[in-house]
Amino acid sequence: MFGWFRPTCPVDSAAKNWIESRLIWLSKQFGMDTFVRRAVVRPTNEFFECSYSPTPKGAQALLQQVSRYMDVDPDRVSINIFTDKNPLYFVNEQGLYLPKVAGLYEEGFQTTIHLESSQLENPMDLVGTMAHELAHLRLMGEGRVTGEGFDNELLTDLTVVFYGLGLFLANSPRAWQSQFSTWPGTNIKRPEYMTMAMFGYALAHAAWLRNERNPNWLKNLRPDARAETKQGIRFLFETSDSKLLIYR
Repeated sequence: MFGWFRPTCPVDSAAKNWIESRLIWLSKQFGMDTFVRRAVVRPTNEFFECSYSPTPKGAQALLQQVSRYMDVDPDRVSINIFTDKNPLYFVNEQGLYLPKVAGLYEEGFQTTIHLESSQLENPMDLVGTMAHELAHLRLMGEGRVTGEGFDNELLTDLTVVFYGLGLFLANSPRAWQSQFSTWPGTNIKRPEYMTMAMFGYALAHAAWLRNERNPNWLKNLRPDARAETKQGIRFLFETSDSKLLIYR
């Protein structure tokens, strides 16, 4: 009666518009079936057939599996493990911590993904980093973007969600307060990388477009990411307020 329990979108209006618009753009690049027909990849034996060892060899084997999920020929990519020799954290002029590099993408005859050695100890984070760097290959390496757009890293994160590996980034988002700017033409804060709420809203579309109110992969999200995603699912099912309604 009073609208007290009306569902709300987990992200602000600028982020909402960007996520919906870019999901449509990705569907034109890679086909909407990639987003709505493929399984959402979970950190289980069902999706990763071999046991993982925190070694360069183990990371290479894991990269081959992640490459296949991202539709990348595993023979096109190799990894290089590096160690950050400066473990100190720096801050910006506002006193906010600056992020450290987890992975780097290097284009060449064979694409090389550089991974910081500490990543090897956490396979969940490692899969997310690998998928993010492979998304750079799918976008920049295939000439779909220049890499100079304001949303370069955001789009790279969203591409990972589009290919079904979003759980791994949602569980360890890279949105640092020190990197926030503003969305073009607004005063609304914009992150350099997707926030947990943005992952939640993007993942909610994966559920909504499949007509899944309680998808089985929700349990593989950390509690706060799960809450954001469930809020997005409820919002979409009860309002259908999304540019992607045309795909339902």
